[in-house]
Amino acid sequence: MDLLSKIRNVPDFPKKGVQFKDITTLIKDPEAFSYVCNKIAKAFEFMGVTKVVGMEARGFIFGSVIAHILGVGFIPIRKPGKLPAETISETYQLEYGEDTLEMHSDAIEKGDKVLVVDDLLATGGTALAAGNLVKRCGGIVEAMVFVIELTGSLKGREVLEKEGYYVTSEVQIPVEE
Repeated sequence: MDLLSKIRNVPDFPKKGVQFKDITTLIKDPEAFSYVCNKIAKAFEFMGVTKVVGMEARGFIFGSVIAHILGVGFIPIRKPGKLPAETISETYQLEYGEDTLEMHSDAIEKGDKVLVVDDLLATGGTALAAGNLVKRCGGIVEAMVFVIELTGSLKGREVLEKEGYYVTSEVQIPVEE
């Protein structure tokens, strides 16, 4: 299936010069949505994954479905102040500034094999923060999987692989500076 054709490009969103990759056109297509979720789940069913982690908010869409297919728990990683129980947090660098993610401190148990899922890999900062949260709880990040990977100058894959993570993506889109 040509997943790239299912992803809408929105110029100048959220700011001028950005070419936003909109996955709402992919997820509204039941055949494409089912295809990508099943393909990812099938690729990782042999790893013995015990939890799937998804980052707010589009990682929830894919991650929860993949967790359901695999028959394992889903763990949401959110922006600060969104989770009701005790949390741990990880601050990471953005191109201009920093951001923070949180996860319930009891979400991952020591030895859990975790699949980190998100819609898009750009610079790798969000995924790296998620991986750090998992490791701090004693989990093992088996892989990081993305529906879209922006390749080229952003170097997100390099950042994650340098930290020892196995990284894969379904659609690669070249990006130039």
